[in-house]
Amino acid sequence: MDHAPLRRRVAVRALVPDVLAVTTGIVVYFGIRGLTDGAESTAVDHAHDVLRIEQAVGLDVEDEVQAALVHLEPVATVANWVYIWGHWPAIVATLVWLALRHRVVFRRLRNAMLVSGAMGLCIYTTYPVAPPRLAGLGLVDTVSERSHSYRVLQPPAFVNQYAAMPSLHVGWDLLVGLALLAVAGSVVLRVLGVAMPLAMAASTVVTANHYVLDVLVGAAFGMAGWAVALWLEQRREARPAAVSTAPAAPRPTLPPPPPPPPFLPPAVSRPDGLAVGHEQRRPPATALPCVRGAVPQPRRAWGGEERRVVPRCEDRR
Repeated sequence: MDHAPLRRRVAVRALVPDVLAVTTGIVVYFGIRGLTDGAESTAVDHAHDVLRIEQAVGLDVEDEVQAALVHLEPVATVANWVYIWGHWPAIVATLVWLALRHRVVFRRLRNAMLVSGAMGLCIYTTYPVAPPRLAGLGLVDTVSERSHSYRVLQPPAFVNQYAAMPSLHVGWDLLVGLALLAVAGSVVLRVLGVAMPLAMAASTVVTANHYVLDVLVGAAFGMAGWAVALWLEQRREARPAAVSTAPAAPRPTLPPPPPPPPFLPPAVSRPDGLAVGHEQRRPPATALPCVRGAVPQPRRAWGGEERRVVPRCEDRR
């Protein structure tokens, strides 16, 4: 009997809760981002704060990078492709593949994305930051000017224009790379797992969608989500072990049964009143009565382990 269809149905049913969780998380994430579009002036002021921090630590290289690369048409095109197709299409494809082939790592990636996304939403709603292309820095928005695919994948109603900090483009691509490295059985997957977050980090700066500080904070949020996901996984694995090693409930103690009586062979009576066996049917301690003129003669008794002398009267002629 072929059990393959039954196994496929069971696998599909097991995937339904995970798919619902991921879909709900994505809808909530984009819904909140779209509804919390901050004021432009506040977002631009926060962007200048980010720039001042970068200048203090020597990370303000966004204008130099774009000035050197944006005029190279192949570089700008590749950066646009990576920014558009290397994010949600790559994430969804990886989630589907992991859900079908590696359920443990799928749950780990799912939990890491939900945790880091929740952390990012806290920043988006309380500290909106305008991206470099909208901060009045003279940088070119290469994605909007040279490609229309991005607006199809992410409609403007679900996009917060002032959610530059942190860059979850980088944070979530980093999580996908870690997931691929966790299950990689070939060199191709290992290279892809390392190249994805690096390429996304470069494209976000080249396309003027994020600052360098956004990239670093987004990567930190992704690593934090990965750490929480690993902790949840270890806790889930340790729960059955704790149950199996717990001491069993003590059973009620019952009094020990009485010992069985020892096996004793039945006694065999003898004509002279003695017994062979465990019952000691011996004559009294006094000597047996003798007839007149008889002299007591000793004789050995037979039977049993104890051999004693029993007096016997015999006539002397």
